[in-house]
Amino acid sequence: MKKSPSITCLFLDIGGVLLTNGWDHDSRRRAASRFKLKWDEFENRHKINFDTYEQGKLTLEEYLSRVVFHQKRNFTRTQFRNFMFSQSQSFTEMIDLMIRLKTLYGLKIIVVSNEGRELNAYRIKKFKLNRFVDSFVSSCFVHLRKPDEDIFRLALDMAQTPARQVVYIENTQTFVQVAEGLGIRTILHRDYETTRSQLASFGIPIDERTVDE
Repeated sequence: MKKSPSITCLFLDIGGVLLTNGWDHDSRRRAASRFKLKWDEFENRHKINFDTYEQGKLTLEEYLSRVVFHQKRNFTRTQFRNFMFSQSQSFTEMIDLMIRLKTLYGLKIIVVSNEGRELNAYRIKKFKLNRFVDSFVSSCFVHLRKPDEDIFRLALDMAQTPARQVVYIENTQTFVQVAEGLGIRTILHRDYETTRSQLASFGIPIDERTVDE
């Protein structure tokens, strides 16, 4: 009989771990080129408004009004929104790994992510993240953003799991350090292979020979 691991719950970031980032610097650069936006103005307006959007205090329409459509454009909001959404791509190996870990060990899986509501909803639905995620502690839902410790405390309360039994997989070092300060074990995600190896060191290995079985 397989021994139960001491780790019973995973906290996951979305952007950079399960999927590409939703609306990062590179995506905005591509948008500025595609829609012929003045980069400095576009980026400055983005920086002023995006944290508020991710905290769920602006809708996407309000964000776009402040950042892009504060003046007349020769493209539509729908065209720009569709471009934003099209930037999201999946890391299939990582998603498959999470599904297999959940199936094999019965782990709780909680997303702890900074994302705006509309982008978050699109990404959850598009990539079927709710197939394996039990709860989404998204900044837009809880009005807290990493690196605020309270978003991790809230995730622990929702998981009803002691911090020592949680592993948090995140690609931003500052957020990893904040979680570690609360007693959560962490993996600074770089790529699939190193994360899989580190999960094995925490007592939740995946045998690659079982992938196609």
